[in-house]
Amino acid sequence: MARSKEFDPDATLDAALELFWQRGYEATSMADLVERLGIGRASIYATYGNKHDLYLKALERYGETRDPLLLRELSQPGPALPAVRAVVRRFAAEAAADGSRTRGCFVTNTAAEVAPHDSAAARRVELSWEHLETLLHSALVRAQAQGELPAHREPRAVARMLLVLMQGLRVVGKASADPARVREAAEQALAILE
Repeated sequence: MARSKEFDPDATLDAALELFWQRGYEATSMADLVERLGIGRASIYATYGNKHDLYLKALERYGETRDPLLLRELSQPGPALPAVRAVVRRFAAEAAADGSRTRGCFVTNTAAEVAPHDSAAARRVELSWEHLETLLHSALVRAQAQGELPAHREPRAVARMLLVLMQGLRVVGKASADPARVREAAEQALAILE
């Protein structure tokens, strides 16, 4: 008879996500995972696979918890540009916040650390970016249809520029001791929406 799991797989995955997010992939060992998760190696392997599999599952979880917020923010009825501005400003504020400065964004961290040499991680990063770009593009198309965005602005190009800016804010915010750097950059980029 199979034994039931004596741990909550979702809560354990969340704990793994936090550890990978704090330390990165390479700096997190299986011993670190065993210690932080409070379960044995065999249970980790049986439930999640190897360290790489667990990392990819943690990356998926990160998206599952953050994507619904972005969808809500960018697809609400009414004027669309205030929502786009609010999302960009939130990214800048998070990037400049003391508590999140050292952690950064898990997707951005993965793009810098793991994706250049790991096609599975690169695909997940690309999917995350495509999702964000699509949400921004949809909001900007709505904004243009509602007369908020000038007709000469190309919504797809603006969405891509904002995506690159937002990811750059996360990178610079992680290393910079000057929070004004990311806030001012965000405001300059938002000025093209007027």
